[in-house]
Amino acid sequence: MMTENREKALNALILAGKEIVRSGLTIGSGGNISSRVEGSDEFVITGSGTWLDQLTSKDFSVMNFNGEVIAGNEKPSVEWKMHSQTYQVRPDMNSVIHVHPQTAVLLDAMGYKVRMITLDHAYYLKKIVSVPYFPAGSQEIADLSSAASKHCECIILGHHGCSTLGETVGSALRRSLLLEEAANNTYRALTLGNKTVDFPAEWFEKLSSV
Repeated sequence: MMTENREKALNALILAGKEIVRSGLTIGSGGNISSRVEGSDEFVITGSGTWLDQLTSKDFSVMNFNGEVIAGNEKPSVEWKMHSQTYQVRPDMNSVIHVHPQTAVLLDAMGYKVRMITLDHAYYLKKIVSVPYFPAGSQEIADLSSAASKHCECIILGHHGCSTLGETVGSALRRSLLLEEAANNTYRALTLGNKTVDFPAEWFEKLSSV
């Protein structure tokens, strides 16, 4: 049964999926996106193998935090544990966007920190945590990512992708877009020979307290 709040969550995710692919944050069926259903102990998540720019309501699984599919697609994304555990440790967050941004992943794999050079990066991202590689869908990646999310809203999954959290689907998506933009700026700075430029530390501290 489609409730009003489920439909609201699905519509927001369908729009986000189109923007994710349009912006080059993932290709084809790479990545998975979800939203907590307002006023319930449920979340909706893309089904396994779904293409994010071609989503319909039938492509989503409705799950509870016990790991049960209670409606919709019977095969949720293999990363459902990561989403579920993240919601449980961050009750203030209502969306998780997991995508495969190439520059952020490349820099992380090469040992470079993604630098927050602009005001938008510093204000919206605040902190980026990197976790080591484990296979997609593994309990390890769910545990590491959800543990990292206790302290930040942007997590780079080594040699894999990134997950961003948001109070809404839109804010989670904005963080994904800004993370890759920050990575691209960092890459450009490195190609110009700069390894130090960053947002001014004294102002960053003030923004972090907002």
